[in-house]
Amino acid sequence: MQYWASTDLGAVRAQNQDTYRVEKLDKNTLLCVVCDGMGGAKAGNVASTLAAEAFTKEVKRAWSSDLSGDRLEQILRGAVKLANFTVYDQAQQVEDYSGMGTTLVAALIRGKKASIVNVGDSRAYFITNDGIRQITTDHSLVQMMIARGELTPEKAKRYPGKNLITRAIGTEEQVECDVFSLDVGKETCILLCTDGLSNLMDDQEILFEIAHSQDRGDCCQRLLDIAKKRGAPDNVTSVLVAL
Repeated sequence: MQYWASTDLGAVRAQNQDTYRVEKLDKNTLLCVVCDGMGGAKAGNVASTLAAEAFTKEVKRAWSSDLSGDRLEQILRGAVKLANFTVYDQAQQVEDYSGMGTTLVAALIRGKKASIVNVGDSRAYFITNDGIRQITTDHSLVQMMIARGELTPEKAKRYPGKNLITRAIGTEEQVECDVFSLDVGKETCILLCTDGLSNLMDDQEILFEIAHSQDRGDCCQRLLDIAKKRGAPDNVTSVLVAL
């Protein structure tokens, strides 16, 4: 199992409010986390950092190599709950942090299994040489409108409110997360990314850059370069794991 990561301001923003963490829990297990903060010049960065650190620390504390699938899901949900409390608590105590929040998407890859958890619109993709599949579902206004038949996916890309999310870490006392489980194997990849990338590249473009790459070690940088050539109005972060 190999991994690579990249994070960047993009072409417009003055501060990078994205955060990522990658931790090896044992020789067969990797934990990856990506957060995209929001809430002002200082608060967005604080929210994403607090959430990523709290989530990672809690998973590491509870981790054991003999965990069942059900217990692992409980741990991931508990880590999201702790991350949410940590950010929300700081937002209540510090005036400058009021209203801050962050997305969170994480992958725990153990042997031939992967567990994915998300809140917000940062995404997880599963990639093989034959195709790409978005694992997570965006918690966003446009996704709700697509589900109700009010918008097509094509129109959603140009919709003025496409950046409005319906769930975030730290904005409320409680938050719901989604948890997914999938089988992984040789010649497959998992990509975690913020909307700074997914808003500028469609799935097939991402697939092409990863599946047809001669050196996957350069993929995250190439994805970033493409986003920046297209204007990169937001921070751009990706973590790629190849099995």
